[in-house]
Amino acid sequence: MTAQVPGPAERVFAQFLALQKQARAAVDIDNLAYVLVNDAQPLFGYRHAALLIAGRAQAVTGISQVEPHAPFVAFVERAASQLLSQGASAKPQVVNASALTEQTRADWQSLSAGAVFWLPLLDRRHQLFGGLWVAREQPWSEAEQALLIQLGDCYSHAWLALQPRKPWRLRWPRKKILAVALAASLLMLLPVRQSVLAPAEVVALNGQVVAAPLDGVITEFLVKPNQLVSKGDILLRFDATSIKAQADVAERSLNVAEAELKANAQRAFADADSSARIDLFAARVEQKRAERDYARELLARSEVRAERDGIAVFADAQRWTGKPVQTGERLMEIADPNQAELRIELAVGDALDFKTGSEVALFLDSDPLHRHAARLQRSAYEAQQTASGQLAYRLDAEFASAPPRIGLRGTAKLFGDRGPLALYLLRRPLAALRQTVGL
Repeated sequence: MTAQVPGPAERVFAQFLALQKQARAAVDIDNLAYVLVNDAQPLFGYRHAALLIAGRAQAVTGISQVEPHAPFVAFVERAASQLLSQGASAKPQVVNASALTEQTRADWQSLSAGAVFWLPLLDRRHQLFGGLWVAREQPWSEAEQALLIQLGDCYSHAWLALQPRKPWRLRWPRKKILAVALAASLLMLLPVRQSVLAPAEVVALNGQVVAAPLDGVITEFLVKPNQLVSKGDILLRFDATSIKAQADVAERSLNVAEAELKANAQRAFADADSSARIDLFAARVEQKRAERDYARELLARSEVRAERDGIAVFADAQRWTGKPVQTGERLMEIADPNQAELRIELAVGDALDFKTGSEVALFLDSDPLHRHAARLQRSAYEAQQTASGQLAYRLDAEFASAPPRIGLRGTAKLFGDRGPLALYLLRRPLAALRQTVGL
């Protein structure tokens, strides 16, 4: 006796039962999502299927990782959203192109197949939490639609067994969402102090700038950064070789001019021409004396001395040693270590209406847990380019107590007037939107 060969209906029913078994046997959500979009393909012969949960694509046929910004993913999410807005996404149906917008229909023709069946996934209260977009070229028969509907119930049950709670977008009722939105809106109106952050540095107050007194090359620095100096101490020396030679030449030229003047004065008693040239030689002597005095003055300037007590504020002596400098170029600063102020570089985008006396808090990079209080004293009206190449306003603040060491850097927090929390959080996005849109 030979076994009976199963017919097409028996094979379809066997495949249908196998699909239900595979769905219920899934060990986690990712495995179930793969089963939902791939395993039914041999039975229904579709080109692709996309699983959407709470309006977002979770799995696509033949793809291991869904790219959120892919054209097909964006199209499927948009089409499902339009079905939901029409109230037609909670029932299984063959999707009618007329229910979608013109742009969505155009994307459908280029990204999906012609016949699409929408299989909703419902919870125990028959509320929608997801769905399957199943597309193929052939129309869907009534028998295939019946099988898909039954399979959808199985898929919903399997999904809820692994993820019993809905995504938050669908879990909350509309009244609760409105209440939360209202509470958030009221919270955004809460008045808070406006504040911004800006890089800052502790600088000397009323310090004496030491500038280059002549054009030349610095040969030696006799002080170190932050070293205590007294009035009259030598700070640095310039290369005086050429200046000494110039002074010697000027001295010899003066001696020659004086000798010529003396000899001509002696001949003036007997020679009328010599008497007439006495004024010329006297003027030449004065000229040479002026040149000698100037050379001596330059020679004296080759040693730069401190004009007050304090500390020498500069970065590095090696930076200047052997480097040619020009007259007036800033070399260092002599400052009182007990007198310092805070210099702030406020970016143009953060320039709020800060008034004189506004509160400032400094957090040093070397001690970020300690707060140094200060008060705003001056603010520039014109922005200038900083060392980093950005435009910023210079602000000066006075410390309320003993200032930190000169040269320390950190972050300053400037406090302004009170305003709504929404303005504090959205000030930068609103400014960018206004610059972009022009509203």
